[in-house]
Amino acid sequence: MVIGIGTDLVQISRIRRAMDTLAPGALARMFTAAELAVAKEKAKPEEYLATRFACKEAVFKALAPHTAKKGFDLRIVETLNHPDGSPYIHITDPLQAVMQEAGVRQILVSITTEADLAQAFVVCTDQEPAY
Repeated sequence: MVIGIGTDLVQISRIRRAMDTLAPGALARMFTAAELAVAKEKAKPEEYLATRFACKEAVFKALAPHTAKKGFDLRIVETLNHPDGSPYIHITDPLQAVMQEAGVRQILVSITTEADLAQAFVVCTDQEPAY
């Protein structure tokens, strides 16, 4: 059963400005070390980070309403890619605790970009992951 859905849209140029103006430590407060490391390898790191930020927000929108506090730290959401390039939400211990509280066993994600926009769509279910 679907427990929650979430979507978010991010301007890629906004992330580029943040990368140009913020101290590296500020970016580390928004993204995980793995996300930042992968972004450095990309031709368009701002696009990669924009999709990751959209994922964080989409997961928040799908999960937070089902928690007692109605929120959590976005830094616990880490989006990586399978070898085939498809994105997935890496289930960290803190995220697992939030998922358990919300009755969620699986988070599915889709990411897309177009022009200056990055979008993520998330579905949270109570089904065991098939992989």
